[in-house]
Amino acid sequence: MAPTPTREDKFSFGLWTLGWEAQDPFGPATRPRLDTVEAIHGLAEAGAWGITFHDDDVFPFGSSDADRTKAIDDLKGACSDTGIVVEMVTTNLFSHPVFKDGGFTSNDRGVRRFAMRKVLRNIDLAAELGAKTFVMWGGREGAEYDSAKDVGAALERYREAVNVLGDYVTDKGYDIKFAIEPKPNEPRGDILLPTVGHALAFINSLERPELVGLNPEVGHEQMAGLNFTAGIAQALYHGKLFHIDLNGQRGIKYDQDLVFGHGDLHNAFSLVDLLENGGPNGGPSYDGPRHFDYKPSRTEDITGVWESVRANMSMYLLLKERAAAFRADPEVQEALTEARVYELGQPTMGEGETYDGLLADRSAYEDFNADEYFGGKGFGFVRLQQLASEHLMGAR
Repeated sequence: MAPTPTREDKFSFGLWTLGWEAQDPFGPATRPRLDTVEAIHGLAEAGAWGITFHDDDVFPFGSSDADRTKAIDDLKGACSDTGIVVEMVTTNLFSHPVFKDGGFTSNDRGVRRFAMRKVLRNIDLAAELGAKTFVMWGGREGAEYDSAKDVGAALERYREAVNVLGDYVTDKGYDIKFAIEPKPNEPRGDILLPTVGHALAFINSLERPELVGLNPEVGHEQMAGLNFTAGIAQALYHGKLFHIDLNGQRGIKYDQDLVFGHGDLHNAFSLVDLLENGGPNGGPSYDGPRHFDYKPSRTEDITGVWESVRANMSMYLLLKERAAAFRADPEVQEALTEARVYELGQPTMGEGETYDGLLADRSAYEDFNADEYFGGKGFGFVRLQQLASEHLMGAR
């Protein structure tokens, strides 16, 4: 039986996820829009802890001040009634035609200034609602044609915008940090800051890099053919995992946004193990929201939408249980030792040793027997993976 989620699990959902009307490039909506208040109450009943949203999810683009205020008040009331928290806010700089060439990096300077004003207004709302993280997904920040975009200039405009936002939250005294969400392509042919590595390099160029981290998404990294767990490990290593988007993806194709675990299950297992337990050698774990950014299948009615909400949380909790059992298994510990996973945590250089000591150590080179690795000494990685598989399948 699947475990029951609680508020302590810190599960959160984007309002755009269960609220998706299930339209795609080849067909119109198959479901009506889910009202914000109904969504919040339903999530609370399902055991969720928090919500996230784009501004346009709550009040449509171009709403009057009165309509905007009413929509925000309705959201506040639903959160107050249910105890649901607003843990992250983001800004839609991709849906309206004005952003067809991007927001921060549009070739049109007027669009760039409009985008920055839209974001600044939304930062004020995030602070008002108590959100601690402000995600930036540059879905339209890119191009289809190499000659259409000066990438160096675009990155400078991106940097300029994020620096202004950093100045703004600092001067206002807001307790908010930013999280960049990488994605390689779709809806643009190529998107700027396409992977975790690209985003980390960009962050190092900022005037206030301490305010900016990452919000990686499972499907986005896997769309680029990358290992999501490895990317998250690097984000944790650099102290830059400010938020995370969980979903499912099956290979290098369009962004599927499946329920978490309904794609690469092995990678989902290793991801949950890392988030909950850290690396085997004591690396950092993750204590932030477990946020689901997925889309209920276009085939589903509203009952199926709520089934998908519960499925995301159940999959995470089941994988958490399996990961705990995997770590506690003495045979797994033996296999980790034999695979020298723990040895990797040992510094290569001795304490206080310099390259002079390394050069003087004949056992490190002259007397080292490299030939024993041919047909002889192995690492036992297959056994270790089989043990992981058996735990994942409940065979242990």
